[in-house]
Amino acid sequence: MAQSDMPTMRSRRLGGELRQLRLASNMRVQDAAEALECGQPKISQIENGKRGIRPLDLTTLLNLYGVTDEQQRANLKRLAKEIHKVDWWSSQGPLLHETLRDYLTLESDSQLSRMFEPVVIPGLLQTEAYMREVFSAVEPLEKAESLVEMRLKRKHLLEESHDFQLRTVIDTPALHRIGGGPTVVREQLEHLLEAGRHRNITIQILPLDATLPMEQYVPCTIFELRGEPPVEVIWLEHMSGGTLLEQKGDIQRYAKAWDDLTAAALSPSASRTYIRELLRESRS
Repeated sequence: MAQSDMPTMRSRRLGGELRQLRLASNMRVQDAAEALECGQPKISQIENGKRGIRPLDLTTLLNLYGVTDEQQRANLKRLAKEIHKVDWWSSQGPLLHETLRDYLTLESDSQLSRMFEPVVIPGLLQTEAYMREVFSAVEPLEKAESLVEMRLKRKHLLEESHDFQLRTVIDTPALHRIGGGPTVVREQLEHLLEAGRHRNITIQILPLDATLPMEQYVPCTIFELRGEPPVEVIWLEHMSGGTLLEQKGDIQRYAKAWDDLTAAALSPSASRTYIRELLRESRS
């Protein structure tokens, strides 16, 4: 990957990890530069995710920062290699804005995705017809079709990745906002029932009478990135894009919110019963 193609989500993650390790070891940028026999701007570029790092240089910095845990060292070396990974969405060009590229990278690098959706059905659980309804409402036809094709490719993650799990809480209103007519509604509800039978997918419905703390729960995804130990990050979606949260306090807060949501939601079994009842009503 050319330096001009950076920063990427992976290079920023690696740079952030190296910066934290340097600060924790009370090292200055100058100390790292002297260890690599380079200028300070190179260290800053690595920490800002604007350039990769050679294996030998990475080993030198890990030694300098006193990182002795072999698993942690292996995780960082793996991440450094994956900076140059070419993903299937890399060829999509201007169709994909940077925020979506970041999201797809996090999703691809995760072993577990915990997702709360109060308005729409989660993307990985949408039928093709439902996707088309969602995208065509806000995008020109040609772009909407391209986005549908891209989302269908994302769904392969559930089918082809043996170590990926999806857990989702869907707020009840989302099930009642499925547009496109009765056929689209029935297909989507049937698809949710089928998806819920997969061992790597858990679906819970949040009922209208659920008792929750007086807080506003926004659409969010907790990604558990592969590694030992796994790293958790929070992704928030909003009208102008998305925001990544990595600070420990934020992660703890959203993990607590997730626990509240799953406790208040119907069990997976009761959720299937609820969806079946909606499906029965849609057929009457």
